[in-house]
Amino acid sequence: MKKATSSQRKTEKPRKRRAGSKLETSKIAAATGVSRRVDPHLSREQLKYEAPVPSRELILETLDTQGVPVSDALLQKLLDVTESEQEGFDRRLSAMQRDGQIMRNRRGAICVVTKLDLITGTVQGHPDGFGFLTRDDQGTDLFLGPHEMTKVLHGDRVAARESGLDRRGRPEGKIVEVLTRANSRVVGRLHSEHGILIVIAENKRISQDFLVPPGESMKAKPGNVVVAEIIEQPSSHVRPVARVVEVLGNYADPGMEIEIALRKHDLPYVFPQAVERASAAIPPRVSKQDIAGREDLRELPLVTIDGETARDFDDAVYAEPKGRGFRLVVAIADVSHYVGQGDALDVEAKNRGNSVYFPRRVIPMLPEVLSNGLCSLNPEVERLCMVCDMTIDAHGEITGYEFYPAVMWSHARLTYTAVAAMLAEPNGALAVKNKPLLPHLQNLHVLYRVLLKSRLKRGAIDFDSTETQMIFDANGKIERIVAVERNDAHRLIEECMLAANVCASGFLHNAEHPTLYRVHEGPSPERLAGLREFLGGFGLQLGGGEKPRASDYAEVLVKCKGRPEAQLLQTVMLRSLRQAVYSPENRGHFGLAYDGYTHFTSPIRRYPDLLIHRSIKAALSEKKYNPGSWKDLGVHCSLTERRADDATRDVDAWLKCYYMRDRVGESFEGTVSSAVAFGIFVSLDGLYVEGLVHVSDLGSDYFHFDQAKHLLLGERTAKRYRMGDRLRVKVARVDIETSKIDFVLDE
Repeated sequence: MKKATSSQRKTEKPRKRRAGSKLETSKIAAATGVSRRVDPHLSREQLKYEAPVPSRELILETLDTQGVPVSDALLQKLLDVTESEQEGFDRRLSAMQRDGQIMRNRRGAICVVTKLDLITGTVQGHPDGFGFLTRDDQGTDLFLGPHEMTKVLHGDRVAARESGLDRRGRPEGKIVEVLTRANSRVVGRLHSEHGILIVIAENKRISQDFLVPPGESMKAKPGNVVVAEIIEQPSSHVRPVARVVEVLGNYADPGMEIEIALRKHDLPYVFPQAVERASAAIPPRVSKQDIAGREDLRELPLVTIDGETARDFDDAVYAEPKGRGFRLVVAIADVSHYVGQGDALDVEAKNRGNSVYFPRRVIPMLPEVLSNGLCSLNPEVERLCMVCDMTIDAHGEITGYEFYPAVMWSHARLTYTAVAAMLAEPNGALAVKNKPLLPHLQNLHVLYRVLLKSRLKRGAIDFDSTETQMIFDANGKIERIVAVERNDAHRLIEECMLAANVCASGFLHNAEHPTLYRVHEGPSPERLAGLREFLGGFGLQLGGGEKPRASDYAEVLVKCKGRPEAQLLQTVMLRSLRQAVYSPENRGHFGLAYDGYTHFTSPIRRYPDLLIHRSIKAALSEKKYNPGSWKDLGVHCSLTERRADDATRDVDAWLKCYYMRDRVGESFEGTVSSAVAFGIFVSLDGLYVEGLVHVSDLGSDYFHFDQAKHLLLGERTAKRYRMGDRLRVKVARVDIETSKIDFVLDE
């Protein structure tokens, strides 16, 4: 962005000031002339904005100096806000109100929230009608009773006052002001109650029903799934009101579960017209001009190895012996060549954050002309790429690497299944068919074995997990669910990608270039203490003292193998770790046992990877890439990742419910996958479907939850139910609307 020059600023016309009261005028005179020139953060604002407005700090300082709530007119005069700055200044005030720094009183005057002794935060609704206020200051959550929750919806930001303790001794809150509303639309089912239409939200954290006024239903029928626009937000005296703006269809229609998830989680699924125009303008082939100045790798036998259904190919690999070690080339699609910072494609890619993979449908981060076309490393066509060219010694240590832009030609589109078969049977039909490529695949496999030993030596954690795949019938419903076996081809590609990602992190760290790291921290002190107590009950000890390493976890996992409770122990250890996030602060990757790690290898489907590519290109040119606040980008990309996970989890749960709807009354063997205060979850053998046995159905006893031991214990019988226990259960109920499956013990 261009900064405003000093001459431009001098010629700005002062805006017409609104007349204030005599009291306000006297306050201005007594304010010692607070001026924009004394803004301590003026230089920062000038770097970020073409037309900088007063910083948040100066606004808060000015309000604090006044000592009383201040009108807009007075604040603008105190800060010399000009007419040309009015729009930007109003946006800043709105952002400060949204973030809980300021609020308006009943007269519309601006107040500093901290001076009102209020607590700001985000409302987390519960299906049973109550909720909690997650505080911005990281303090203990405030319990919000059903009466308070009538004023708000899940996700709203509010200012509240602590009002005492509830019956269970929890701090309770009273909502003083709603700062911002999180929901403008809601997706749900239309119902009729005594002739009155209501929408019941699909998001069960929104427990309020929405009234639909006469004539605002778009002729939708009760039972239809609809999208409704909220025309009146809830208050303590008024139920929320909404009008139907889209009729999606019937609940059991093919693909309806995905349509609901898209809208429920606010996933962008339609590309704006500006993006469509930009996509249409992209040439279908790589031009000579694009190739200029790049390394030519078209003769290098790079190949892609992916799943059978993959259509977007981010990465291609090649390995060859080099002395006693190896040369590993990882070529990644050069998306940053086609998606420029701030253009329509970039804005939408950032908004989406990542591609979302549903069963039978993908919501791509980039339009298909790029994701499946010009950026995808399709076979036997020229493609632009960014290359990580590594030298790896005989012990699996990376002794050198370089990054450079290149042009490549994928010599084959291979699948994990095919590569595993060729490696297992080098004289088989597939291997003979791909004879020219077989030696290179074997080189990759030998290198993988070396990297695997290095991984074990490093102490990276390797949790056993079962991945599943849904097989669908002609009507788009699940026919069966099968386990997906990970073979050496999967692991080979994984090790190659890990190596390239570590090099990207090291390169940017050494260049002192800001970036987004993939951060995975170890257990918190509380979780660590709980884990040690739990493991102690099985005669196991976790080393490392107050700061265990991944290798300490790996040692315990080795000791767990072969034990009857191995799955239980592994699950509890996994749950003790924190969730991985994106952050500009390099706090290492605990699970992989890396001091620094980032995401470089999937720019077609992950926005952080695109940022890393731009950063590497800038560092190669001895420049700095500045996309804005790296911290904010990290938070945003972490949230879009969680959003995608939540949406896909919803769809999987719905499909599994539909799959089990005709099996009510049938009995199955299963394993307790989790114990909670209200019952146990059981995963069925061979079906990979999970359901709940409610605590009231566990037997004629009172069962109490022992969180430290992850079990339910009978008060009279001492009967225990914990993770890993084997049970036989009967399907008692399948509720497709709530995506819940209930079991009872089959004794």
